[in-house]
Amino acid sequence: MTYCVGLCLKDGLVFLSDTRTNAGVDQIGTFRKMALFQKDQNRFFALMSAGNLAVSQAVKEILLQGQMFDGMNLWNAQSTHDAAVVIGEAVKQVYERDHEALEKAGLEFNCNFIFGGQIKGERPRLFNIYSAGNFIEATPETCYFQIGESKYGKPILDRVITFDTPLNLATKCALISMDSTLKSNISVGLPLDLLVYEKNSLKASKLVTIDDANPYFEMIHKLWGEKLRAAFNAIIEPSWNNTGRGPSITAPTKKMGPVLIHKGVKKSLPTSRPSKKEATKKATTKTRSK
Repeated sequence: MTYCVGLCLKDGLVFLSDTRTNAGVDQIGTFRKMALFQKDQNRFFALMSAGNLAVSQAVKEILLQGQMFDGMNLWNAQSTHDAAVVIGEAVKQVYERDHEALEKAGLEFNCNFIFGGQIKGERPRLFNIYSAGNFIEATPETCYFQIGESKYGKPILDRVITFDTPLNLATKCALISMDSTLKSNISVGLPLDLLVYEKNSLKASKLVTIDDANPYFEMIHKLWGEKLRAAFNAIIEPSWNNTGRGPSITAPTKKMGPVLIHKGVKKSLPTSRPSKKEATKKATTKTRSK
C-alpha cells in the first residue's frame, strides 16, 4: 500500500511519501514513490504515485524520456496545467498498451498521482491525476490531496491545514498525518521522502529522506501519542443523571424523542379446535351410547 500527501499553500508546496510496497504479508519492498523534474531555473516539478507499481513506473519512464504528446513534454510545457496534461496522456498510453493483459491476469489498471510544481512566471500549482488520465487542481478552499491509504492521516489535515498555513507548520502537520497512518496501517512504512518547495525558488532546497533514526520524526512519533492521550484524559467523562462533574449526557434532543424499548408480551396459546372428522366421530359415539 501507499500513503502520499501534497499541500498547495500560499508560500509553496509540501510533498510527503512513504516507500513501502507489498503484494501480501511476505512480499514487502522499498520503492521510491517521489520523482523530481528540474530544468535550469525555468521549472521544477514533483510527482508522487500510488497504485500498481509496474504501471506507475512505466508512466515515470515515459516522462523521463521526454516523449512528446502533441508537441509537449514536461520540459517544454508552457504551464503546470499543460504538464499535468502530459502526465495524463502518458497514463493513457500505458493503459492502451497494458490494460488487456492486466484484465486477462485478473488485475486492475490502477494508478494515482499527485503532481505539482512551478514554471517561472506562474504560481505554484498542485494536481491529483487519476488512472483515466484526467485530473483536478487544488484550490485555496481544498488545498491538499492524498493518495493511497488516506483515511488515518486525514483528520489532522482537516483540523489544521488552510491555504495560509506557513510551510513549517504544514510540514509538521504532514508528518503527524504520516505518523498516524504508520501507526494504524502496517502496509505503509519508512523511509519517507519529504520535499518542502518554497515559492519561486524553482529548486529542491528542502529535501530529506526520513527513517526511524531521524530525531525530529522520532520526537513527533513520541510526543503526538503523549499529547493525544493527555488531550483525551483532559476531556471530562459523561454525566448520567447529573451525577458527574461534566455536562449531562441525558439532556433531551431537540429533533428526536427517546429510543423506544419494546417489552415482550406473553400471549396464551389458543385452544385447538377439533377437526371436522374428529367432531363427527365424537357426535356418533354419543348417539350410540344413548
